[in-house]
Amino acid sequence: QVRLVDSGGGSVQAGGSLRLSCAAYGYRSFCLAWFRQAPGKEREGVANFYTGGGSTHYSDSVKGRFTISQDNAKNTFYLQMNSLKPDDTATYYCAASRFPIAASQALRIYEYDYWGQGTQVTVSS
Repeated sequence: QVRLVDSGGGSVQAGGSLRLSCAAYGYRSFCLAWFRQAPGKEREGVANFYTGGGSTHYSDSVKGRFTISQDNAKNTFYLQMNSLKPDDTATYYCAASRFPIAASQALRIYEYDYWGQGTQVTVSS
């Protein structure tokens, strides 16, 4: 049974930083990702990490500000978020896939099989 536990959310002012963590139990996945969902909006992909080769993909809205990484020894992956903006306010979810994902589909929600419970990030202006 695969289980993802995400944590690290909180409230920060614009320009600040947060690091989200996702502990993965039970299975090694091909792709790891972070998604977010703001109130009244659809869940969107933010960042993806391919465990096989280490390649990453980011949405245009966070490119250059967010970094996804993995610590194999701890079975944990992270989302380092810098230069946060009020538009980054959302519930953030970690996700993992059982199968490889084509680069063009890296941030597609339907490609992921396992999900964390979500952690809230609030950025004030």
